[in-house]
Amino acid sequence: MVVERRVEWSDTDAAGHYHFSAVQRWVEAAEAVLLRRLGLDGLFGSIPRVRFEADYRERLWFGEPVHTELRVEKVGRSSLTYGFEVRGPSGPAATGRMTVVHAAVRAKGSAPWPDEVRAALTQAGPQDAECYHREES
Repeated sequence: MVVERRVEWSDTDAAGHYHFSAVQRWVEAAEAVLLRRLGLDGLFGSIPRVRFEADYRERLWFGEPVHTELRVEKVGRSSLTYGFEVRGPSGPAATGRMTVVHAAVRAKGSAPWPDEVRAALTQAGPQDAECYHREES
């Protein structure tokens, strides 16, 4: 899944390039598009983040195009790890992974994925990475 957008003013810091936290918002926006496309938007509110790691490689500036690619890397018993790449005009700007777990809203721990959710997540593959979503700015 690739989400295309532009670096907004609110995405930047005092130096004028994207703030590190913008990457997490862009990745989560791509996740939302992917889950909707898979018919899994009912997961919102029950998949807390347990790990987010990013390597920042290149600066992106206000108004520049940004392409966030998100892919399912691993589906565990109750966890899901995404890989991502954020690209700008000069190539990769950030790469990394985000792991979420399946848990009820007020649960104290994780719960196994329902069979139909596991099947949809496991089948999310290269064909979904080819899907583009363009956000107007």
